[in-house]
Amino acid sequence: MRILILGGTGEASALARALAPRSDLACTLSLAGRTADPKPLPLPTRIGGFGGPEGLAAYLRDERVERLIDATHPFAARISRNAALAAEAAGVPLLAVRRPAWARQPGDDWRAVASVPEAADAIGAAPRTVFVTVGRNEAGAFARAPQHAYLVRTIEPLDGALPVPRLTEIRARGPFGAAAEADFMRGQGVEVLVSKNAGGPATYGKIEAARALGLPVIMVRRPEKPAVACVDDAAGALRWLAG
Repeated sequence: MRILILGGTGEASALARALAPRSDLACTLSLAGRTADPKPLPLPTRIGGFGGPEGLAAYLRDERVERLIDATHPFAARISRNAALAAEAAGVPLLAVRRPAWARQPGDDWRAVASVPEAADAIGAAPRTVFVTVGRNEAGAFARAPQHAYLVRTIEPLDGALPVPRLTEIRARGPFGAAAEADFMRGQGVEVLVSKNAGGPATYGKIEAARALGLPVIMVRRPEKPAVACVDDAAGALRWLAG
């Protein structure tokens, strides 16, 4: 069976490791290429886009792909839409791996917003120290509120994407534990955390830390994604393939 996995998440990595030893499968992992130095995985890997849904559909046909698995980030709405359209056009069964979103717990002080620009506006007019964890590609939205002091954590360098007077860049890759996150926020005098609702355990430590410190969290809601067959994790994807 020929399988294409659209990856870039921990779930995709777990699935790749589980499928790599299988001699009855021919699997390819596809990454968007936004991370310059992705962690190596034991599957043939292609880097870069397909050219929209038409390009992806053509790839599925040309490579005789028999199963398509969308294990992209919860906020990668465009590729998920493209995957749904391409799978339908090419007649290829599609499964989405969508980890559950974080749920508000007792003690959480969340302000839910629909987008990163809305998150920047929600910080307020008074200058504050803000810990931003929305990724490099959208960090520039906070330039609309230059009065704040920003600590921005990304895997890739910002390269001038956020031109504000007070900016501290932190280059790091998760997972991040709750105790270390609390120590960091306390030591830096963080007053507000901005996060996407990515779900999963790898970056939940910052949410636990904000709860423990009594800090407000501006939480960006997930975008809408196509209504397709989906599972929570790699184990669910393995069961789907077996079926």
